[in-house]
Amino acid sequence: MTQAQKAERLRALHRGPEPLLLINAWDAVSARIVEQLGYPAVASTSAGVAWTQGFADGQHISREHMLQCVKTIAHAVSVPVSADLEAAYGETVEDASSTARGAIEAGAVGLNIEDGQEGHGALVPLERATARIAAMRRAAAQLGVELVINARTDGFLAGIGSDDAWRLEESVRRGNAFLAAGADSVFVPGVEDEATIAALVARINGPLNVLATSRTPPLSRLKALGVARVSLGSGATGYVLAKFREAAEHLRQGSGFAFMAERISHADTNALFSQP
Repeated sequence: MTQAQKAERLRALHRGPEPLLLINAWDAVSARIVEQLGYPAVASTSAGVAWTQGFADGQHISREHMLQCVKTIAHAVSVPVSADLEAAYGETVEDASSTARGAIEAGAVGLNIEDGQEGHGALVPLERATARIAAMRRAAAQLGVELVINARTDGFLAGIGSDDAWRLEESVRRGNAFLAAGADSVFVPGVEDEATIAALVARINGPLNVLATSRTPPLSRLKALGVARVSLGSGATGYVLAKFREAAEHLRQGSGFAFMAERISHADTNALFSQP
């Protein structure tokens, strides 16, 4: 597929019949495993990428460094790739435009942009947030790739506002404004209960993306509620790191090496990259 065709394929995956389940990858080998298992698309995790590159999450990695990691992921797989690019690594419309162009040049056909202000406990003013989305849409059109923009609003995740009722209203208001500005889907992380998810689906005029946690309803229920996209975010990276830490701790305490029987073999891992 051409990059433009991959973008259209990714957009179509938001229209069912099943929710688009994204197992967020952090490097080439995790992306290849996801593709090999038959998932129709791969998303990156900004936190997972940052951690493996020696940075804390929260835009401590530079745009250029993050995009180089996205390029590595995109070039490792043949399916569409959506890149988690945080808040676009800058506050201006020009920053958003540069990030969108960089994502396409790296080989991605979708991206996340968020409206939380790291360390400020507030959301980006709505006028600026929508202007940044519109700038991304224009930049993509200039490059001839209809980038799939997943616009994230962080009221629930960051606990902004007085209560959940306010957060619901603000998420709906922002989500619909993001769609009007050119976003393809709305990402509302931090919601786990069915009533809130159902209200978001009913009131947001486009596909809804939720972030999976241990308390999220199963995929079958999310489908019934009308959720279009489910992301693991940094969850898969965190799970792998937990298992790594567990094995290292058991060895430090004197346990044996039996856990090595559960590894992916050297040959199977090499085979992930046997084809160009």
